[in-house]
Amino acid sequence: MTTNGVRTRLWRGGKLDREDFPLDELSELLDDEGALVWVDLCEPDHDRLSALAQELCLDRHAVEDAVAHGERPKATRHKTHTFVTAYATRMETGGGPPGLDSRLRTSRVSAFVLPRGMVTVRRKDDFDIDEVVARWDENSDLLELGPSALLHGLLDVVVDGHFETIQQLDDAIEALEDELFDEQARTRQTQRDTYRVRKELVELRRVVLPMREVVNAILRHRTEHRTGGNELDGWYSDLYDHVLRASEWTESLRDMVTTVFETNLSLQDARLNNVMKKLTGWAAIIAVPTAVTGWFGQNVPYPGFQQTSGLIATSVIIVALAAGLYAVFKRRGWL
Repeated sequence: MTTNGVRTRLWRGGKLDREDFPLDELSELLDDEGALVWVDLCEPDHDRLSALAQELCLDRHAVEDAVAHGERPKATRHKTHTFVTAYATRMETGGGPPGLDSRLRTSRVSAFVLPRGMVTVRRKDDFDIDEVVARWDENSDLLELGPSALLHGLLDVVVDGHFETIQQLDDAIEALEDELFDEQARTRQTQRDTYRVRKELVELRRVVLPMREVVNAILRHRTEHRTGGNELDGWYSDLYDHVLRASEWTESLRDMVTTVFETNLSLQDARLNNVMKKLTGWAAIIAVPTAVTGWFGQNVPYPGFQQTSGLIATSVIIVALAAGLYAVFKRRGWL
């Protein structure tokens, strides 16, 4: 339940103890060695965030990064906390926006990881935080290991969303590949779809590829300070493996959509060449009667001049030459 954009939870020994407690109790609970605290701020106003940052001794630059526009995914270690920013992704369904507009939607979520808790900040209510809470409830035994377990659950949901988005883009590229060799497909629409997928893929790479640095920085910090216990090492290693797979999959899709784009251009050139061959062949066939009638149309007597035999001879010549050219062109695949 969210009250005025604020959601809180308290665990003790990995079990949920309280929920939606007031922020006035936050400092006291964070000083409790047996407590694990989570606070979620959705679209926080400047005064509330500043007051909380001052109370928890959060780094001023990290607080600015949590609400600023255009921040890249990152993990930064400060004196009293670790600041992490990541982007969840999703694709609009039901046809999406018209034209060349991207269907990819990103939702930024930032986290301040404290010694006994975590504070998440969302600029908009477009990230499903309930899914993160459900992930924590599914692995409640991990919460005994401290805030590192909370951070893992958050990043795990984000990376799973990346996989779903990548899968949808993969399916879209496969559909484009099928359209390439479909004679009934509209070339212009295929070009527009290809351009849109390329645009979406570029946007996706901006938030997926930096996740390698984010998780790697967290792993390095855990190795140096052994935070959260050894039990979480395998979970974070598995998370890092998923991040690498998502990055590699994204890079392979980049190569695929580039191939689709180049193949589409090559097929258009091939179709144009085929049309030009057909036009040239028919032009050569049509030139035969023009040449014959032009020759016999001279104002001089010729064999069969003003006679029925002359008409028959010219007709036979025209039909014979045109049929011969048609047969030759057809056999060579020009018609």
